[in-house]
Amino acid sequence: MDDVFKLQIQALLDQHRTMRIATLRPDGWPQVTTVGYANEGFAIYFLCGKDSQKAFNLARDNRVSLAIDDDPSLVREITGLSIAAHADVVNDPLEWEKALNLLFQRYPEQKSMPDPLPTPANVRIFRLIPMVISLLDYSKGFGHTELFTC
Repeated sequence: MDDVFKLQIQALLDQHRTMRIATLRPDGWPQVTTVGYANEGFAIYFLCGKDSQKAFNLARDNRVSLAIDDDPSLVREITGLSIAAHADVVNDPLEWEKALNLLFQRYPEQKSMPDPLPTPANVRIFRLIPMVISLLDYSKGFGHTELFTC
């Protein structure tokens, strides 16, 4: 992947803060949910309830697909990312703190919320490591994508 594409992918990761992520349910059906995220380079962090269906699905099979994009008024303005990744639980306390800080930087409004801060006792933080990235840019033609393996 050349530097121009890396910069485009990085810019899309940096300018958004929600993604749709698909995990695999025990019956084999994909389950798609919207979650907030923060990234450091191409590593993407998100959190979910420790007893959630998503956490349960990822404990069984850590393969995910995710989409990050906007909702432009014109189809030719669609840009975004479609990523296949592995999701790993963040267990290291230093990385956990770093990821939580990145998430709060992406969502500064959360610091003034009355809810208690998340802890490892009630949430899981996952690190997504991309394996395949599709860069969508419909300005180059309907459905145009550039495909990269990581």
